[in-house]
Amino acid sequence: MDGEIFTATLVPSGNVTPDSSMTLEQKTTFAFVILLFIFLGILIVRCFRILLDPYRSMPTSTWADGLDGLEKGQFDYTLA
Repeated sequence: MDGEIFTATLVPSGNVTPDSSMTLEQKTTFAFVILLFIFLGILIVRCFRILLDPYRSMPTSTWADGLDGLEKGQFDYTLA
C-alpha cells in the first residue's frame, strides 16, 4: 500500500498538465549560475596562464627605482 501512495505522488495524474515553463525566479537563478560558471572559467584560464608563465605577470621595476641618493638594499630613512 505504501508503494501505491509513493508512486501516486511522483507520477502526475492524467488530467493535470505539467508546467514546463520556468518561473522568473528560476530564470534568474539559472542566469546567475551561468554567470558564475563563466567567471569560474575565466579564473581557471587565468590561473593556468600564471602557472605556465609566472614571471610574465611580474613588473620589471624594483622597489628601489624611485629612491634618490640611496643605494639598493639600504633601509635608512633620510631626515628632512
